[in-house]
Amino acid sequence: MSHFDIIVIGAGPGGYAAALLASQRGKTVALIEKEHLGGTCLNWGCIPTKLYLGATAPLEGLLAQSRLRLCSGSIEIDMPALKKRKGAFVSATHKAMSSRLEKDGVTLIRGAAELTGATTLRVAGESVHELSFSWLIIATGSSSNWFPGLEPDHERILDSTDLLDLEEAPESLAVIGAGAIGLEMADFWNRLGTRIDLVEAAPRIAPAEDEEIAQTLHGMLKRRKWNIFTGKRVAGIVNEGDAVLTRLEDGTEIRTAKALVAVGRKPNTAGLGLENAGISTRGAGWVATDDCLLAAPSIYAIGDVNGRTLLAHAAEHQGHYAVRHALGETKAPYETGPMPGCIYGSIEVMRAGATAAELAAAGSPVQVSRANLGANPISQAHGQAQGLVKAVWSDGVLRGVSAVGYGASHL
Repeated sequence: MSHFDIIVIGAGPGGYAAALLASQRGKTVALIEKEHLGGTCLNWGCIPTKLYLGATAPLEGLLAQSRLRLCSGSIEIDMPALKKRKGAFVSATHKAMSSRLEKDGVTLIRGAAELTGATTLRVAGESVHELSFSWLIIATGSSSNWFPGLEPDHERILDSTDLLDLEEAPESLAVIGAGAIGLEMADFWNRLGTRIDLVEAAPRIAPAEDEEIAQTLHGMLKRRKWNIFTGKRVAGIVNEGDAVLTRLEDGTEIRTAKALVAVGRKPNTAGLGLENAGISTRGAGWVATDDCLLAAPSIYAIGDVNGRTLLAHAAEHQGHYAVRHALGETKAPYETGPMPGCIYGSIEVMRAGATAAELAAAGSPVQVSRANLGANPISQAHGQAQGLVKAVWSDGVLRGVSAVGYGASHL
């Protein structure tokens, strides 16, 4: 049985960052990955989506000017070429990550990990490895979650990975779920001329964001002729052969060429053998952790799998903390701080810190400052003269900033 000071399960943003830091601290480190380096973010999520949005940003700029009747004509996006670029970028990043791990002395083990005890695990891949550790960091991430009746068939009813592999823009797209994934995907295809029908069960789109910001976003998307259904649950989705029929519980029927199901995430814990190390879960299976991200003595759970903050940079932050805590560099409980988050696209949303509602719920006094992006010369110059910046204060201390509009992510 081989022993490592620190073993990390999962080579997404959090696990990769943790493994590199642990190695740089002089520890023996093994990084276990059963699929691709980079996790969901690099392979199927953040990076491919941003590549697609980046490639079509000039198109959106011209569309904005055309709405002001300052230009005309059309530009076509070569989807096969864009897919090829995505594949090349992801492949190059895999190679760069692998080289960095080798350079820093991290042992990369391919296969599926299963805990066999409090300090031991087994990795099943091309060969079987029996390993022991002083500390373990679980960073297995999350994956798309399906509700009964909303399962993709990967033909017309799609998940986000399927949608990124389309060779041409569908005439129309029903997007089930108006969180970051649904909004970003819808925006990309809308740039290519796809009609969007957006369905959200919550009372508003972007339900995790400030209510006023979400309402402003709603109005801006409506002006772009998006059909938006909020507070509506989907009763079922049916592939009719030449179209998709989405039925809402109130009887509304929506027919589109394709449908995207983007209704949430679930933790990747199946087969990990958590029970063999005395690790408990909560809710939909998220790994339960204490204030120091410990799931059991000497075992940390970071990133999406603990369900705290489902963001790549949050996973990296937690990964660094777990290593520093394990090595005694800090004894303080983990604090997220004012973690920034963005929804990217033609109309962007950003937030750092608390919202007014969160401060009020905590019993803190709330003061609000607002600025209308419609008066911003840069927004006007780009034909995007709408939006809002909102700052919230408590006792004279800035506690959070949210924004919606052109270039909001740059804040």
